[in-house]
Amino acid sequence: MRPRDPALPPCLKASPVRVEFGFGRIDLLGRIARNEGATRVLVVTDPGIVKAGHLEHASASLKQAGLVFVVYDGAKENPTVDQITPGLDAAERAHVDFLIGIGGGSAMDCCKGINLLLTNGGRIEDYWGVNKPIQPMLPQIMVPTTAGTGSEAQSFALISDVRTHQKMACGDRRLPTDGGLRPRVAILDPELTLSAPGKVAATAGIDAVAHAVESAGCNVRTDVSRAFSREAWRLLDSVFETSMLDSKNDQARADMLLGAHLAGAAIESAMLGAAHACANPLTAHCGLPHGEAVGLMLPHVIRFNGANGENPYSDLCSDTEELIWRVTRMREAAGLSSRLSEHRVTEDMIDTLASVAERQWTARFNPRPVDAASLAGIYRAAF
Repeated sequence: MRPRDPALPPCLKASPVRVEFGFGRIDLLGRIARNEGATRVLVVTDPGIVKAGHLEHASASLKQAGLVFVVYDGAKENPTVDQITPGLDAAERAHVDFLIGIGGGSAMDCCKGINLLLTNGGRIEDYWGVNKPIQPMLPQIMVPTTAGTGSEAQSFALISDVRTHQKMACGDRRLPTDGGLRPRVAILDPELTLSAPGKVAATAGIDAVAHAVESAGCNVRTDVSRAFSREAWRLLDSVFETSMLDSKNDQARADMLLGAHLAGAAIESAMLGAAHACANPLTAHCGLPHGEAVGLMLPHVIRFNGANGENPYSDLCSDTEELIWRVTRMREAAGLSSRLSEHRVTEDMIDTLASVAERQWTARFNPRPVDAASLAGIYRAAF
């Protein structure tokens, strides 16, 4: 028996993204898009979503609503400009007035990247940073199929440079109704996460946990972001192990999906920290999946930030060692690695990795200031 759809937490009233949460909500996609003004739609997704049958359900709903739509299914992990170009071509040929992203964070970021270039022209590099677009974006709906990035709550797209592997964070913080990059609506349907392979669910889930933790401790947190972080942590902490051990547990999947969305909303109202700064070069230069990299680094960053008796994460746990224990337990339940030495990382790479991590945008928001030397120390602790 499916669990009853719970009431959404009050903190979501602070988010401009409308949430449709519950089992079977994908069936409402066409009606919601039409009510938001869609007539000609580009659907952005990836081959795995097509294979899982989710595109078929989405297409049926769009057809029932009388919408014309085209599909671009070329999104891949860590979307690049090369992946955006074919989707942009499809959108231009179809003269679309609405976009829908269905998939994990990569598909949603790819959708946002297409929207940026479709409405504002130029190159993705032109929008690296915050509030660079001049023209309003087309309205969007995002449908996550993993409990992970929370991209459906955010005004940023992460697009990688093909040559340097640098992740470019391109953001536009205008409200969705004013043409910003945040979606108008996020459809959170726990049925869609059932198809996620175990490793995908594990890396996505630990990424969501890291979002809740780092946003709770970052140096620009606000009362709004703290409310999101607390509620995200409460949900994720209560069901993480269950969701990893029993992927068919409907209640656990529902709470994970909502928790991941709330953690994404927390980032939108605050920022991240050194665990993400350390993870990005591990993904770009050593091939670690992002979620695995951030989950590996997170306990060591928490310990670094908790030095001298400080606890920037007091909203979540009474002391940092308790938080480290909980995160470590989650990582073990997910079957993820605990040491850099288990991967293609050697000690002589640490100084280079630390130099790259120091230049990551999120590093400046860590609760304790970091530089290349301190980041190298964190890497060595994880080695």
